[in-house]
Amino acid sequence: METLRIDERTRLLVLTGAGVSAESGIATFRGSDGLWENHPIEQVASPEGFREDPALVWHFYSQRRAGAKDCQPNAGHLAISEWERRLGDRFLLATQNVDGLHRQAGNRRVVELHGNLFTTRCARCDRRPFEDRTEYPEGTVPRCDECGGRLRPHIVWFGEMLEPEDLFRVEQFMSEEGRLVFLAVGTSGAVWPAAGFVDEARELGGETWLVNADPAENGGSFHRFVRGKSGDVLPILLEFT
Repeated sequence: METLRIDERTRLLVLTGAGVSAESGIATFRGSDGLWENHPIEQVASPEGFREDPALVWHFYSQRRAGAKDCQPNAGHLAISEWERRLGDRFLLATQNVDGLHRQAGNRRVVELHGNLFTTRCARCDRRPFEDRTEYPEGTVPRCDECGGRLRPHIVWFGEMLEPEDLFRVEQFMSEEGRLVFLAVGTSGAVWPAAGFVDEARELGGETWLVNADPAENGGSFHRFVRGKSGDVLPILLEFT
């Protein structure tokens, strides 16, 4: 297998998707028909769905919390954590996953693009998002201690924009001096922001790699493609020189 060489000038930007978490047993909750318990996924993962039936949304996310709480980082997570330990400020991880397994594995330079499953925020006031691992009983809609408004999962839902400061942090990292390597793992790389990141990295002269179990729709956007599970590939992918 071809290895990715990392020297003392290299900056490594890693983007992870659902394929990394799947190896830890994180369920998607969406069936092959795109439904969750006969509900369209948008009904439990959108601002409109929350306004119409917040109890149903919290039932969905409480189930997701229950399913994810005992999952552990796999070899892919641990490899990425080790890369950060070795590279320090020359490393940044952007993840589309919300399960928190990267932080559990030890990553600290991480941007959680879609939020965090175990974090809650108020839908009404400016209270800061807070850690919340509660699995609320069916029919429950938790309320804010500060304003009495409805609490909601700190997740970027369908129809919502990613946090501008998160995107700025990634773009700022890419624009710094030195050799840039962009590595997408466990994602097709075909949807935004993955597609945008790979295009921007190439425009900046960066080297782009994709590790995925299956070929990607936009595989031609990457300089290198390594087929395989992240837990198998990542521990042996990087060669530090």
